[in-house]
Amino acid sequence: MSTLVQPAYPYVNVTIDTSALVPTAQRNPGVVAVVGNAAAGASAPAATPVEVTDHASIMSSFASGTTANALTRSLDLVLAQDPRPSKVYGVRTATDDAYAEALAGLDAADDVTFVALAGETTVGTATSGATAATGLMALKEHVETASAAGSKRIAVAMIDPATPRSATYVTDVLATDGPLRSDSGRMVLVAARGATLDPTSTTATADAAAAVMGAIAGYPPGTSVVLKQVRGFTMPVTTQYTPAEITGLAGQGVIPLVDPALIPGSGLYLGDGGLFSSDAARNYVDLLTLLDQLEFSLRAGLIGAIGDTSITKAGLTAIRVRIEGIVGPFVASGAIDSFVASIPLLAILSIPENARSAADTARLVTARQTRQVDVTLLAEIASIIHQLDVILKPHF
Repeated sequence: MSTLVQPAYPYVNVTIDTSALVPTAQRNPGVVAVVGNAAAGASAPAATPVEVTDHASIMSSFASGTTANALTRSLDLVLAQDPRPSKVYGVRTATDDAYAEALAGLDAADDVTFVALAGETTVGTATSGATAATGLMALKEHVETASAAGSKRIAVAMIDPATPRSATYVTDVLATDGPLRSDSGRMVLVAARGATLDPTSTTATADAAAAVMGAIAGYPPGTSVVLKQVRGFTMPVTTQYTPAEITGLAGQGVIPLVDPALIPGSGLYLGDGGLFSSDAARNYVDLLTLLDQLEFSLRAGLIGAIGDTSITKAGLTAIRVRIEGIVGPFVASGAIDSFVASIPLLAILSIPENARSAADTARLVTARQTRQVDVTLLAEIASIIHQLDVILKPHF
């Protein structure tokens, strides 16, 4: 029997569209990984990231019994920081110093933002043909490659704490560790001469790189690391840096650890905030962490527009609103001072079709044919004060 009249029942039809409830991907910037040599009988599989939360979990995964090793000591230092990283991974090497293979185990761990090698100070060699990189060069290559592929990471390494004081200390250590300088600004190089876990011992060298990595990762992106405290080890007064050494190291992007007399009590603090970088545009840790977080937020927040948004005035206006919603929190937090999102096609679409120039029409046609839209985001970065120049003018 055919329907003669469209039935009104059930009067109101409601279809639930849950597409707007799909959560936007989030990136926790404080995720660190320490790669290093562990006990032969450790339960954790080699070249596999294992999350640790306290000393007990570290020992159960990477030690054999109660004897500490390079990896367990470094992980303990990471967790000793306050504030501490949001997540800590340990990765053990299959054989001593087999870093390249262990670092490759982090390739799929796309939440990692900082990486260090447990207690390692040897610069090593770069990849040559089928021969994998060694030492800290393997770490440098890992973070640069991963960052170029979209998983933004920063490596933290240290100058050998056992390098003795000398008249040419700064020149010597810069010559030794010079190959670690990163073209893309992905290296943090720490100087902690005489760093020790036990002030009464001359052999209990502390992994300053792991400790500093944990300290940096505990703060939000865009936070300057200058004068942030590093915990878990000491530097004897006789090995601490002179003012000339501090400025010499910091001037080349190395972060020396200092115990300033202006800060009450005794403690170690990051003496500067530079990156060991050859890129003049990426020369501070806080700048790079901010840019990494902003880039991820834009990619995660805008991916929902791909495949659904039309190249129309309404569609591109929605894109601009999305961008404002993504970047707005960075302004609210003080990380950036202001921003302007510019979409040239939106300006063209705001002009009546019969009033558009031939160039504007051609640009719009090309965009619709290639289905590509250009957006320029101008962000005014609110840099942090690192030095105050005060002029004191006493008078009678």
